[in-house]
Amino acid sequence: MAVLLQVDFPSQGPFKQEMAIAFKALAESINLENGMIWKIWTENSETLESGGVYLFDNQANAETYLKMHTARLESFGLTDIRAKIFEINQELSKINHAPI
Repeated sequence: MAVLLQVDFPSQGPFKQEMAIAFKALAESINLENGMIWKIWTENSETLESGGVYLFDNQANAETYLKMHTARLESFGLTDIRAKIFEINQELSKINHAPI
């Protein structure tokens, strides 16, 4: 069963186009992670937050990725990393055009 992983953390940027340029290689590498179906990158330059919403094929792959990703973020000096994993109600989500 597919699961949603939500991650966010305080960030001083970069944001917008600068973020797209700075993290292009990272975005491409995320496609190679086991069970990753898609990711939506999130950012808020006003509240200084970044993160992402991911769809994984199962809970185990989401947890494995979260452990690795948290360590990577901490290696960048980031703290206060918040994450949640959710099961998806696919029937209702499809009604609302979810890309699943």
